[in-house]
Amino acid sequence: MAVADNLLELLKEIPSSVSLVAVSKFKPAEDIMAAYAAGQRRFGENRPQELAAKAAALPADIEWHFIGHLQTNKIKFVLPYASLIESVDSLHLLQAISAAAVAQGRRVDCLLEVHVAAEESKTGFTPDEALAVAASAADYPGVRLRGIMAMATNTSDEDRIRADFRRAREVQKAAGLPELSMGMSGDWRIACEEGATIIRIGSAIFGAR
Repeated sequence: MAVADNLLELLKEIPSSVSLVAVSKFKPAEDIMAAYAAGQRRFGENRPQELAAKAAALPADIEWHFIGHLQTNKIKFVLPYASLIESVDSLHLLQAISAAAVAQGRRVDCLLEVHVAAEESKTGFTPDEALAVAASAADYPGVRLRGIMAMATNTSDEDRIRADFRRAREVQKAAGLPELSMGMSGDWRIACEEGATIIRIGSAIFGAR
C-alpha cells in the first residue's frame, strides 16, 4: 500500500490547478497499477521501449508522458503511446517528430525543454531559441506546441532553484503557451509557487530507484 499512501498524501498538498505526472521509469507494472488503483492516470517514462511495453500491457486510459532524452531513431516507439512528449530538446528532434506524425496523419502534443539550470550537462533550448521556435510553430505541422519543460539546478540553494523556475515561467509566458512542466520530488513545492502547471514526481511516490 506504500505507493497508494504516498500518492494520496501528495495529492493533499498539490494545488488543484497543477497536474501530477507520476514518474514510473524503471518501476514494475505492479507499482504503476497500485497508483492507478488510487486514481492516478498520468505517468512519465524516459526510455522509449519501456514506455511502449508498459503502454501495451497496462490500461488504455493511462496518459503517458515521455520525459527523457529522445533519439530520432526511437520516435517510432514513443509516438503511438505518448499523449505528451515533454522533452523536445533540439530543432532536429522537433523536425523529426513533426515529420513522423505527419506521416501517420496526426499531430502530437509537445513541450520544449528549456535549459535554465547552471549545469552544462543539462540539455535543451536556450530561452531565446525556445521563443524563436514557438514563434515559428506553424513550420512543424505534426506538432502541437503546448508549453515549456525545465529542470532547476541540482542544488540545495532554494534561491537558485526559484530563480531557475522563474526564468522558465518567463519563457512560457513570453511564448504564449499554456503548460509549464517543472518540479520533481525535491523541489515541486517551489515549482508550484512559481507557476508550474505540471509536476513530475517519482521517488516520493514509488520510492528510491
